[in-house]
Amino acid sequence: MVHVLYRAFACARRIALIVFLGFAGQVSQSIAQPFETSAPYAFLLDVDTGSVLLDKQSTERMPPSSMAKLMTMAVVFDMLKDGQLSLEDEFIISEDAWRRGGAVSGGSTMFAELNSSIALKDLIPGVVVMSGNDASIAIAEGLAGSEQGFARVMNAKAREIGLENSNFTNATGLPDEEMYVTARDLAKVALYIIENHPEFYKYYAMEDFTWNGVRQRNRNPLLSMSIGADGLKTGYTGAAGYGLVGSAVQDDRRLIVVVNGLKSTKDRAQEAQKLLAWGLRAFDKAVLFDEGVAAGSVSVYGGEISRLPVAGKGPINLLVPKGSQPDLRARIVYQGPVDAPVRKGARIAKLRIFDGDSLLLETPLYAQQDVEVGPLHSRALDAALALFKQLLRQVF
Repeated sequence: MVHVLYRAFACARRIALIVFLGFAGQVSQSIAQPFETSAPYAFLLDVDTGSVLLDKQSTERMPPSSMAKLMTMAVVFDMLKDGQLSLEDEFIISEDAWRRGGAVSGGSTMFAELNSSIALKDLIPGVVVMSGNDASIAIAEGLAGSEQGFARVMNAKAREIGLENSNFTNATGLPDEEMYVTARDLAKVALYIIENHPEFYKYYAMEDFTWNGVRQRNRNPLLSMSIGADGLKTGYTGAAGYGLVGSAVQDDRRLIVVVNGLKSTKDRAQEAQKLLAWGLRAFDKAVLFDEGVAAGSVSVYGGEISRLPVAGKGPINLLVPKGSQPDLRARIVYQGPVDAPVRKGARIAKLRIFDGDSLLLETPLYAQQDVEVGPLHSRALDAALALFKQLLRQVF
């Protein structure tokens, strides 16, 4: 009977577990503070700590406009890094790319000539600096045969890097009712590019680019503001309004800002600048867990121990408003119980810090010790407990 229990419920006990941790303190003001911004959608992230400094409808769907080209480039940069592409590879400007994205289209264009062959090293600034729809379509067609095929690649990449509420249908961001993103997801794409492709991220700081005799300046207004900005991408359509994904570094602190739905290029520039300036001056760093200090523990199935301590790779910090004493909620979220054996350093769970319903911080947690498979009686007990929990869920 012992053996039957262990085998029968080894798979049935796969459930998502949430552990609540309490942080003492009086409620004074939230971390993701209300901030006067005219942007209908806004998101501000401190990269070093992962702290969300401002969240205004960051999980609501919105049209991406040309900010969708961040995902186009994320795919390209990954392929370059993996050796599937070379900067010298050439792509053809098809009639479709020329008509829908070239000079005759009236939209953002690289001014590429019909049927011309252009190296990827030139198409990249054509997309990043010029926001060229012709360059984007040429890349999509060259890599996947069509924009529709490339959109499937974009969506697979979106799932891989953790975008939770976005869907891409083309490589350009041109209007499509089925295409949408969120401000939070756009920040995730920006962070992915910054952290994984520093050698290609430098394209986003280029001030201008010339192709086919036409010099175009980078449309990102933050680059000329002397605030440490080095990226990323603007966008506009009638349905989306004016938007921007930007990043700036000051005193070794990097922030990522996303705004969208604004009424003019002036509003877009002012709101993004205001948010970055506020984020850089209005917060102090608070240490939640020192390096090596467990943030909590997770259940282990079939192991020599039943609880496994988990911690960050380094200290876990959070930015808090100057002079505040926040009251926070934390959750350790994982799929479990975790199967033994477990090796020290394995990524096991996520720590999520909340202020009310607002997610302020999400960071991975890692096993702090090895856990070997336990004796048979211990595994049988785990199986029996799993069965009991499953019966309780069915009853209640």
